[in-house]
Amino acid sequence: MSLTVTVLFAVLLHGRVTLASDPDPVLDFCIANTDSATNIPCKNSSDATVEDFIFSGIKSHGKFSETGLASIPVNVNNFPGLNTLGMSLVRADFEAGGVNVPHFHPRATEVAYVLEGRIYSGFVDTQNRVFAKVLEKGEVMVFPRGLVHFQMNVGDKPATILGSFNSENPGLMRIPTAVFGCGVKEELLEKAFGLSVKDISKVRKNLHLC
Repeated sequence: MSLTVTVLFAVLLHGRVTLASDPDPVLDFCIANTDSATNIPCKNSSDATVEDFIFSGIKSHGKFSETGLASIPVNVNNFPGLNTLGMSLVRADFEAGGVNVPHFHPRATEVAYVLEGRIYSGFVDTQNRVFAKVLEKGEVMVFPRGLVHFQMNVGDKPATILGSFNSENPGLMRIPTAVFGCGVKEELLEKAFGLSVKDISKVRKNLHLC
């Protein structure tokens, strides 16, 4: 193989890897095998039923947190039928004034559709520009993969969002928890945010960390 062909192949392969999300499936379906006693990744297709492709866990909202958010993820971890299909969902309900704290999904782009209510919604790009707007019922916003985004119910009634991801397991990192978790030294947080040890302890206490 010539050097030119080798370089071209490497460039094309790199482009494919960097642009791809979850790998494309090679079977009609591969229902995740939840039997830990075996190493078989897929349930035997002859044993599949229609129930393997139905999830009923988002008919109603989940338990609300102190920030006024109740979210129910629908991914390969609780819906094995999504395995290898490269997509997942989340239902997010907000009490009046409820907040979905700044967070990001390392493995997926998200499309958020407002089912009910008015949601202040936005994201921050790598130039620290903020793209935010109040979304009304029926409007959709996209959050590019890996970028920090946030939502807040600015209406006086409950609100609901349905989020869709181009990954069966998008991952979730909440910024407050990731930054102020017990694993980060207080000295670093003091220098990074200009906070005192007392301030840091207060934040951690409010977030129920450490």
